[in-house]
Amino acid sequence: MCNEHRTETIVETGSRGFGTTRLCRPAEARRAVERVVAERCRAAHLPCDPAALGDALLVVSELTTNAILHGGGITDFRVDVAGPWLRVSVSDRSDEMPVARAPLDARDRQRTGGRGWPIVCRLARAVRVSELPAGGKCITAEVALS
Repeated sequence: MCNEHRTETIVETGSRGFGTTRLCRPAEARRAVERVVAERCRAAHLPCDPAALGDALLVVSELTTNAILHGGGITDFRVDVAGPWLRVSVSDRSDEMPVARAPLDARDRQRTGGRGWPIVCRLARAVRVSELPAGGKCITAEVALS
């Protein structure tokens, strides 16, 4: 998915999670992920893997930051646990697909930014970009919890 874009419809099944359209900052998204993961670990009587949580927090930070910087703002945010995977979905107003920018510009100077999408692609097991009926897109990433 990260090298070649395709769109699909995401069908949500009944699972415990958190969703809101009021969320507007990456810090709020990270707190939501921490709550969902802590609840899952308590309910399953499992220890929480700090490295896996760190990966999940980085993915949610990048997706929400990119929605703000490049997508016209966050229009929806959802996070839930599906088995051993944390699934996070971030919607924004832009129809444009995410891209990885080359680290150097035309004059071989180091660019700032442009690393968020490759980070998401590296840390997530699966990434889907879905077009939304009213415009915009939803990016869903699944990250291992262990």
